[in-house]
Amino acid sequence: MNPETLRSEIPALEECTYFNWGASGPSPEPVVDAAAEFERYHQYESPTDEGMYAAAGEATERVREAVAGLLGTDAGHVGLTQSTVDGINHVATGLDWADGDVVVRTDTEHSAARLPWERMAEEYDLEIRVLDTEAGQVDREELKTAVQDARLVCFNSPTWSYGNRQPVSEIVDIAHDAGAMVLVDAVQAPGQGPVDVEEWGADFVTGSGHKWLLGVWGAGFLYASDHGLDALRPTQIGYYSVKDYGAAEFEFYDDARKFDLGTRSLAPFVALETAIDQLQSIGLETVEQRISTLTDRLKDGLGDRLLSPRDTQSGLVTFAAENPDATVERLAEQDIQIRTLPSPDACRVSVHAVNTADDIDRLLDAL
Repeated sequence: MNPETLRSEIPALEECTYFNWGASGPSPEPVVDAAAEFERYHQYESPTDEGMYAAAGEATERVREAVAGLLGTDAGHVGLTQSTVDGINHVATGLDWADGDVVVRTDTEHSAARLPWERMAEEYDLEIRVLDTEAGQVDREELKTAVQDARLVCFNSPTWSYGNRQPVSEIVDIAHDAGAMVLVDAVQAPGQGPVDVEEWGADFVTGSGHKWLLGVWGAGFLYASDHGLDALRPTQIGYYSVKDYGAAEFEFYDDARKFDLGTRSLAPFVALETAIDQLQSIGLETVEQRISTLTDRLKDGLGDRLLSPRDTQSGLVTFAAENPDATVERLAEQDIQIRTLPSPDACRVSVHAVNTADDIDRLLDAL
């Protein structure tokens, strides 16, 4: 498959020029079809075939393997969640907090990576330390100072507000040297190019399938390293979480299955598996290069309106507008979809490999 073929399979792109993948991407027909076909099989055929629970279990482990392959790890380190914030909440509620513990986050975190810590601060009197950045970029020396007595460091990469990729491995090393654990909100990374969480070295990585991966809503993931798995004790439990749900005393799984609870809709996860297969058939390096080429064209055209660093290395591009809301509305009237941001007060364009040079030119002409 190539990007042009994938583009032809996304019906929404026949109706508009779409640049909001960083919020949610319209899915290709095969992805939606996979979800519908699984649901039909699960409801109509599996009851008299291998059984509904067996079919669900097989699908669950297939998806877990697919996500693990996407992230460069093994299935035992991957928990399947409903969303990015679901994964973050597993970490926020699963660590053994003590009053006075410090959580360091950047000033560019999405509410999904901000609100859980504010809630835990109410419960445990945590100190939430906010690290100021320069257009999303973390200063290493300031980070070293901020994390000296921290329990956890949380940051997003690429940043949702400026699109710049953080030096994840370097940040992780700085945090670990200070004795802090690390959570990466990576929802903007998978689907834009290759991701290797083992190389990153973070304790936890969260994400979802409905953005750059082109899946449907309702499927996310939480990666936990060996140390991360040991550190988390889930605050929720179900018969899928434990080794033997019929035993007199429960024992959580040692791996990421301990985050599972019970029955859930598998259709979004089957859709995610299909979406991953499609992007991998193109080649994630190819996807990354095409996004880079298209965003370079966009940045050149934006000129001094560009707010994102010139070398953001992602498909997220933020630019200044006198009235961002009015600009987004005016573009929508021309069937061009982008979005506003709360901070900075600006407009954000999300460029995927299924976009084209003509799409970029159409946006620039409209601006």
